[in-house]
Amino acid sequence: MRERQKPKGPWISRLAVRFLAVILAILLFWFLGFLVDDIKSIRGPRYDEVEKRYVEQSLVERKETLDGQITDLERGISNRTEEQRIVSDSSKNLQLTINQILDLQKLSIQKNLSLSEAEQSNMTASLSYFLESQKKYQELNASISELTGQKRVLEDERRVIEGQISQQRKLAQAEFDKLRSKHRLKLAFLQLLILVPILLIAVFLIIKKRSSIYFPFFLAFGGAVLVKVGFVIHEYFPTRYFKYILIIALLLAVGRLLIHLIRMVAFPKAQWRVKQYREAYERFLCPICEYPIRIGPRRFLYWTRRTVNKVIPQEKHIGEEEAYICPSCGTALFEKCSSCQGIKHSLLPHCQHCGVEKEIE
Repeated sequence: MRERQKPKGPWISRLAVRFLAVILAILLFWFLGFLVDDIKSIRGPRYDEVEKRYVEQSLVERKETLDGQITDLERGISNRTEEQRIVSDSSKNLQLTINQILDLQKLSIQKNLSLSEAEQSNMTASLSYFLESQKKYQELNASISELTGQKRVLEDERRVIEGQISQQRKLAQAEFDKLRSKHRLKLAFLQLLILVPILLIAVFLIIKKRSSIYFPFFLAFGGAVLVKVGFVIHEYFPTRYFKYILIIALLLAVGRLLIHLIRMVAFPKAQWRVKQYREAYERFLCPICEYPIRIGPRRFLYWTRRTVNKVIPQEKHIGEEEAYICPSCGTALFEKCSSCQGIKHSLLPHCQHCGVEKEIE
């Protein structure tokens, strides 16, 4: 006996089932994200630990010492430069004072006057201060020159050490990149080790439980796992590899779907075959060859699959029901029921008069 069709239920219930299936898929995706994040928390390689194995600590310590010494020298040069500026300003003021005293002395000579002892003392003191300032300025200049030379020597040494450290750090960075790549592959393997078996279980349930009332649950479960696997592959595998994985997966999916559709067309199941026959009868077309079923009020009309609803039959052509065979392919489309002797659809399972069921081949 053919399996009876199950009632679909109200549209609001079907909509609620689809909506909750989507919510369930989102929650499952969220839950799988927790598992993936826990795996991501596994500690990976640290650059500072790798650097210690490749970079000589004596060079690092020497560079730090040189940095400190160079900083001290730069501070000393800056202080002496500021002090030299102050001395220079003082010398300029003293020079201005001496020039003024000399001008007064010239004026006194021109008027046959002599400078007082206080003016003579001021001039002598100003000259003495000016000479001391010039001497101090030269001493500061020599000190700055000496500190600059020491700084240049230390900078040259630091430059050599930085070159050595840079070469060693390149080796450390290469080793760190290799360890990090291995760690990422390890994380990807662990994540896929969990997700792929779950995905296979989901695919098995989707295939085996297609007719189950809980199919939306299995579909949501499989969709969430599939999306999470796609995210993991995209995150850990290079783009040039991921595109091949993606296209191969799509080829397999499309190929499998195409084979399924071809087999469904070539060897349709009873429910699909009945659905196809029912839709053809609704359009008054032969389910086998789609030739118009000209019977009753449509005996002298013409229509196609698209214009069937536009052609209105006339009541004067309505006659008694009778058996009918398609004149194009010879398929019996209407026949007498074996139970009530009424005319029924030959390719549909139930008689429209008494409801007796007929096995569809």
